[in-house]
Amino acid sequence: MDPRQLILANLERARPFMDMPDNIYQKLLKPERALDGRIVIPIDDGTEATFNYYRVQHNSHCGPTKGGIRYHPDVNRAEVEFLSMGMTWKTAVMELRYGGAKGGIAPCYEGLSPERIAFLRDYFPKKMSLPVLERLTREYTEKIAPIIGPYKDIPAPDVYTNSQVMAWIMDEYSKIVGYTCPGVVTGKPIVLGGSLGRNEATARGTFFTVLEALRHLGYEKMGTVVIQGFGNAGSIAAKLFYETGNFLITSVSDSKGGIYNRCGLNPDDVLKFKKETGSVVGYPDADFVTNEKLLTLPCTILLPAALENVITKDNADKIQAIIVAEPANGPTTIEADDILFNRGIFRIPDILANAGGVTVSYFEWVQNLQGLDWTEEEVNARLEAKMKYAFNKVLAESQANKVSMGTAAYIHAGKRLVEAGRLRG
Repeated sequence: MDPRQLILANLERARPFMDMPDNIYQKLLKPERALDGRIVIPIDDGTEATFNYYRVQHNSHCGPTKGGIRYHPDVNRAEVEFLSMGMTWKTAVMELRYGGAKGGIAPCYEGLSPERIAFLRDYFPKKMSLPVLERLTREYTEKIAPIIGPYKDIPAPDVYTNSQVMAWIMDEYSKIVGYTCPGVVTGKPIVLGGSLGRNEATARGTFFTVLEALRHLGYEKMGTVVIQGFGNAGSIAAKLFYETGNFLITSVSDSKGGIYNRCGLNPDDVLKFKKETGSVVGYPDADFVTNEKLLTLPCTILLPAALENVITKDNADKIQAIIVAEPANGPTTIEADDILFNRGIFRIPDILANAGGVTVSYFEWVQNLQGLDWTEEEVNARLEAKMKYAFNKVLAESQANKVSMGTAAYIHAGKRLVEAGRLRG
């Protein structure tokens, strides 16, 4: 299912359980504002290249908009729109004082030869030199500067952007407004006002929601964890579960396939092996397993931490987990959610499970506005409190309305958006 259609389908399922006026419903279907255009710069091969840029602000009922910027050869206006929409729902389910936004840059391929298109797709952004990347970032910042700001719209890192890119954006924006403005972006280097705990926040948020789900279900035995996607979120989540001493990490995977050991894997050793070889596949003392088979392994907790649409109507009846928690965006289709719910499998949807990242971004913004520096322990404690609070709000909606946690998350978020929209008029 197309990710935008997945969000809209969830909205349609949740709408009967809340009093959402048509005017607010209509506002949630399309973004409030979208800015796009083109940037032409010299690149590393001595030629000039044209890049399309986008910044979309979906909804600001609850506060300034928030969302990442991705540099990817396939970014387009439609993708940025639905990603901004997803951020509206994610910030609302966490009751953050934000709305949703997103941005992106991609090469413009119009009128180019197949060879030139292939070159640009391979070049951007992975092979682009830092000086060219910096120039592109600064020109992008200049273009979107009129609609961003610490009280308007706060960008953050996303696919193929990082703390260095955020530092360039902050610096360029600060030059434009005439004073140092760390609150214009989050995900910055610590020395420039970034927050401790940000790198681990997405995985840690998932971890906290799973612990709450286990308490709710009364599950007290030692558990097993299966993780599809051993990237940043997946590998950190594995380490968090492993370090409790109460969980065995029995299977993990990357794009090349997975590994399985029913006696458990040491995630630190697996990550070291992956860095040395480029994949988890081939890790000693473990059996090979496909990504498709991995999803159906018996386990206590299944974490789809890679791609969207991996749990579908075709495999949902084969899932053997007690809890499915989603570090990835959109891994479960609407039809699969129904199947899991009817089978009694407890699903923690993406807009709740992976909201730790935007929550700690919110903490970074708060620290910047107030001139504070919280310790990592403070950040993690505040994150735990926020994740537990949101989990139990969603759980209450699930129980009251006899719906899945996926639908309940949209009910909880939708009620907040409706109330804010009504009050603002």
